Amino acid sequence: MDYGKLKKNFEDHRFLTSYFETREEAAAYLKEKIRGEKVGFGGSMTCQEMGLYELLKENNQVVWHWKDEMTAAEARRAAMDSTVYILSANGVSETGELVNIDGTGNRAAASLFGPERVFYVIGRNKIAPDLHSTIARAKNTACTKNARRLGVKTPCAASEELRCYDCNSPARICSATVILERPCNGMTVELVFINEDLGY
Repeated sequence: MDYGKLKKNFEDHRFLTSYFETREEAAAYLKEKIRGEKVGFGGSMTCQEMGLYELLKENNQVVWHWKDEMTAAEARRAAMDSTVYILSANGVSETGELVNIDGTGNRAAASLFGPERVFYVIGRNKIAPDLHSTIARAKNTACTKNARRLGVKTPCAASEELRCYDCNSPARICSATVILERPCNGMTVELVFINEDLGY
């Protein structure tokens, strides 16, 4: 991971950045930065692998449709009303763009409007050289692996080949692609880079 290049290009695009060698260091940093807030989570294997829900629940009101007691639909709506939102990205370009592809749209929506602060937790495996290869990484790696994890009936989940078929299946989990070039107005967005492979 060339953090120097990532830092320059993303900070030139008005994002904040931080860097950690391990997930434990990044998690401790977030625990210190986020206290007394309502925290919403987007669906994220990276967040799960870091144990962020349990860690941040100690000092905050935390909402996540993967773990909350309310229904998934209720939790998704409640998370959008958070002061802080935490998610990862399906792909991150060294040139300074974030790519996320959503099926339901809650993660994309909350990352663009509502919360005052947004934190992206990003493992080194999410990074690609440019926007074109970042979109390809999101479609062919992240989305395909998520479809297999969820057990949906799509060509990418059924195939041994790791690639997107641009299907029209009702079970498709790729309905909206968001390319974030700058933080949306009224939000502070920080990218927390971690020098480990995390999530898909």
